[in-house]
Order: sequence, then C-alpha cells, then structure tokens
Amino acid sequence: MEYSEVQKIAKDTIEYIKTRISAGMELAEIRRLCEEKMLASGADSFWYWDVGAFVFSGDETTISVSGREYVTSDRRIAPDDIITIDLSPQNGNIWGDYARTIIIENGKVVDDINSIRNDEWRRGLLMEEELHKELIAFAVPQTTFEELYYHINQLITSRGFVNLDFLGNLGHSIVKDKNDRIYTEKGNTAPLSSVDYFTFEPHISVPDSKYGYKKENIYYFKSGRLIEL
Repeated sequence: MEYSEVQKIAKDTIEYIKTRISAGMELAEIRRLCEEKMLASGADSFWYWDVGAFVFSGDETTISVSGREYVTSDRRIAPDDIITIDLSPQNGNIWGDYARTIIIENGKVVDDINSIRNDEWRRGLLMEEELHKELIAFAVPQTTFEELYYHINQLITSRGFVNLDFLGNLGHSIVKDKNDRIYTEKGNTAPLSSVDYFTFEPHISVPDSKYGYKKENIYYFKSGRLIEL
C-alpha cells in the first residue's frame, strides 16, 4: 500500500463516522466503529500504541496525552457537543495520521464551519483552517522544523489562542518506527524536506476555555511545493 492509500483509509473513516455519530452515543462506540472501519478498509494494525482512534468530547478536547496513557472515557455525546477524533491506521509499516474536530448541534454533525452556531467553536475551527493555509504559504523545502515551530506558534498567540500540545510541538515526521519520529519543535534545525512526509496538527484553544480544536493532515513536497497527502 502507498501512503496516500493508508491516509485515505483515515479520511474515509472520518467521513463515515460523521454519518453515524448521534446524541447519546458512547465515545467507546465511536472508537469501535472507527477502528472496525479502518480494518475493513485495509488497515492491518494501528501504529500509535495500538490505538486506532483517540476520541475526546466536551472539555476533554483540551487534553493532550501520550497514546501510552490514553483511556477512552465513558462519556456519551450530548445534543450540542464537540468531539475530536485522531486516527492512526497502518498497513505494513505504512502510516496514516489524520484528525478532525467535529461539531454536533441539535444532535447532528455540522459540516459547514460557517454554519456552526456556537461562536467559540466556529472561531476555533476557522483558526485551524487559517493555520493550515499559513503552513502552505510559509513552508518551502529549506524551512526548518524549528522555523515552522516559531512561525506558527507566534501566529497562534497573535490570534489570541494557545498551543495545547503536551510537548509544545506542531507535528512530526512519518516514519516506520514511532520512536524514530522527529518533531516540529524548538531546536530541530533539520529542513522539512529532509523527511518524505510530516504531519501538521496544531492543537489549540483560547485561554481558560474548556474546549480544544485539532486538525491534522500529512504533507509532503512535490516540485518544491507543499502538498497535502
């Protein structure tokens, strides 16, 4: 399998679960459905601590935790709720890595960000869109991981948001062994083009808020331009 195929498994799973999420559903059921869908679609395992779907809702969406310590809570989806799902399918050491924050209002998924009634949730998701657009505008092959770290974190702060990541980073390289990853962090002076693929996954909130937002894609350079996988 190619990287694009494994990433498509994750993308298709998010679209699938949007059609299944409903008020009253347990987070454990969302996780189960996502993991079963990925396995049925061609994943043979899950590369991040054997957890295929990290699922958070409500004020859990600000939590930033290693997969080693993750436990799916016993929460149920409320009629108005915010859910973050982070997927890590694998096929033969080829990884996918994809996350989205999903908004539920009146018991239904709101797909169009501008149609979200909750102002704070709408602004959080729009900020994620802005950060990904800025990544593509800013990054060139010689940009270092550290330069990207400083640039994006400055933008996050200037817009009145905070970076929630428990290590303060914004993503990592896509490799064969999770212990070999390098990160978009302070001190990493390797150029972005030194790796074949890397994730961009800013996890943000506004100060003192109960809610967090995440959007994760894999990116790579093609003919000097940054492209989403």
